[in-house]
Amino acid sequence: MLKLYHELISPNSRRVWITLLEKELEFELVEVKLGSEQFQPEFLALNPFHHIPVLVDDGFNIVESLAILDYLEAKYPKPAMLPTDTKDLAIVRMVQLVTVNELLPAISPLLLVTLGLREGNPEKIDQAKQKVSTVLKFFENLLDERPYFGSQNLTLAEVVAGTVVPWLPREGVSLSDYPKLSAWCDRLMVRPAWQTTKATPEIMEAFKSRITARMEQTPTSD
Repeated sequence: MLKLYHELISPNSRRVWITLLEKELEFELVEVKLGSEQFQPEFLALNPFHHIPVLVDDGFNIVESLAILDYLEAKYPKPAMLPTDTKDLAIVRMVQLVTVNELLPAISPLLLVTLGLREGNPEKIDQAKQKVSTVLKFFENLLDERPYFGSQNLTLAEVVAGTVVPWLPREGVSLSDYPKLSAWCDRLMVRPAWQTTKATPEIMEAFKSRITARMEQTPTSD
């Protein structure tokens, strides 16, 4: 059976979890508490880079969430979560990579402020929101009359961007200027896979406590 080592609050883990659910695969979840457990020898034997998620399939360890998604799509092609048209495939890949390389780094300072873990630097917060706005405009323009990015059906673009974009209103970023993207978020949030994997307030509070403890233990530099 497939085994997913994950963290409940991690968008990287959640995108794999959602894909497993959408493909209706049998799997086992193993929670890894970040801040300590990913440095234990047992986990380092699975991933020497001490990152989650890790997917284990019959003794084969796959690290890096985008590689895991490609593995699942190749091994379990039904339902298909990648389009075959070249332009549509490019759309999906762009959404995935822009989310990982541009959007997630941009929202990091916003997330820390939202969790109450750090006071916001107004200049950095403004820069972060400008970067997020650039990404959201890009996504809005990629959406057409179809319900999903480059497809009539759910794709791997949704499981990557759809674990990040719906969080933005909680971090003070409104989606009101992006009607197509907002409607796209609404479609995702009612899907059972999104409902099953969403973080509860209790999970959020536990995550905040662990991160606070970790930050207190980490010396700061001038």
